[in-house]
Amino acid sequence: MDKQEIISFFNRYAPQWDADQVDKTPIIRRILDNAGIGEGIDILDVACGTGVMFPYYLERKVARITGIDISPEMAKRAAEKFSDASNVQVICGDVEETAFYRQFDAVVVYNAFPHFPDPKHLIQVLASVTKPGGTITVAHGASREAIDAHHSGSAKSVSHGLMAAQDLKTLLEPLYTVDVVISNAEMYQVTGVRKTSY
Repeated sequence: MDKQEIISFFNRYAPQWDADQVDKTPIIRRILDNAGIGEGIDILDVACGTGVMFPYYLERKVARITGIDISPEMAKRAAEKFSDASNVQVICGDVEETAFYRQFDAVVVYNAFPHFPDPKHLIQVLASVTKPGGTITVAHGASREAIDAHHSGSAKSVSHGLMAAQDLKTLLEPLYTVDVVISNAEMYQVTGVRKTSY
């Protein structure tokens, strides 16, 4: 996968992204419950797109949301939609190359993990910006099979197959204590707590 191709792909889809969203509210709320997202949490939303997850964080009274997306058009729309929210910051950039100068209580990668070419490297980067005792959540509002089928179409060149939840658990375990592993007909989630040392 080429990152420039990923940027171009999501720039093209940004104008219609929100209109194409399917309401996954009950699943998203369950994912955030499982991840312990609640009041006072400082969140990094990786590949935030147009800010689809931001309203769910805000309804939980999180302290701060930092969204980052590699697509300028996606980031622009997220920033515009939440310009009145003083606790929301949107960064256009590559999360694997951005210096954050702080760590987060929670890192969330929602509906985006298959678009990262090197999952192991991504996890190492995200561990470096997760506070000890903080959480990482990789989740999708659909089954692994549905995600792979969806990506087999126009997104084939900008995604790879979603790894089995147990394989992601194994990838996370040197850095996180994994306490949630769900892969069923309606959702996919792996959540871990960052170890204090590794």
